[in-house]
Order: sequence, then structure tokens, then C-alpha cells
Amino acid sequence: MAKETMTDVAFGILAGLPAETSFSSLWKEVAERMTIPAEKMSRKKASFYSELMLDNRFASLKGNMWDLRSRRKFDEFHAVTDVDDDDDDEEIEEISDEDERDLAPNEDQY
Repeated sequence: MAKETMTDVAFGILAGLPAETSFSSLWKEVAERMTIPAEKMSRKKASFYSELMLDNRFASLKGNMWDLRSRRKFDEFHAVTDVDDDDDDEEIEEISDEDERDLAPNEDQY
């Protein structure tokens, strides 16, 4: 039997809840069920958040709340962004070596 991933555990937790839950509550429950050592908590928490964002079984909601995507309507977890097509026409001003005035004389730029 393959070892369960953090997202598999989170899926099981959310499936057992009647509604969404906060990220911190979900993380706490996942960490407890997987008995993640205290010294690895910070690193694992960041990894867990990234994995949730990439896993299409989960829906990130307003207020850092999470739920199963299958229980949500499309517009509840997909933000509509207004894109201004005129932004593509803007030119990026290049800075020449002479324009780097924030460097002290004889100072390398790296």
C-alpha cells in the first residue's frame, strides 16, 4: 500500500466535513494525522499549501478557506480578472550603465 500524501489526507478530512474550513484548521488536522515532527512543521506547511494550490481536487476560497472543488460552483473559486489590452503596448525603459546612479563610485553592480 502506498503512503498517503498530505493532499490525500486533506481530501479525506474535507470529504468528512459538511462545509469549507480554514487553511490553518486543515493544516493542523493533516499534521496531527500524519504525525509531522515539530522541526519539520514550517517546511511541510509551505509544501502543503503549494500542493493544495496545484491539486485540482481543492478549491481555494476567499478568506483562506478551502473546500472540495466538486462541492463548489465554478465562479466561487475562479476570480475574474480584467485585463487591459493596452498594457501590452507599453515599452519598458532600459537603464544604461551610466544611469545606475544608486551605486557608489567604484562599486560593482552585483
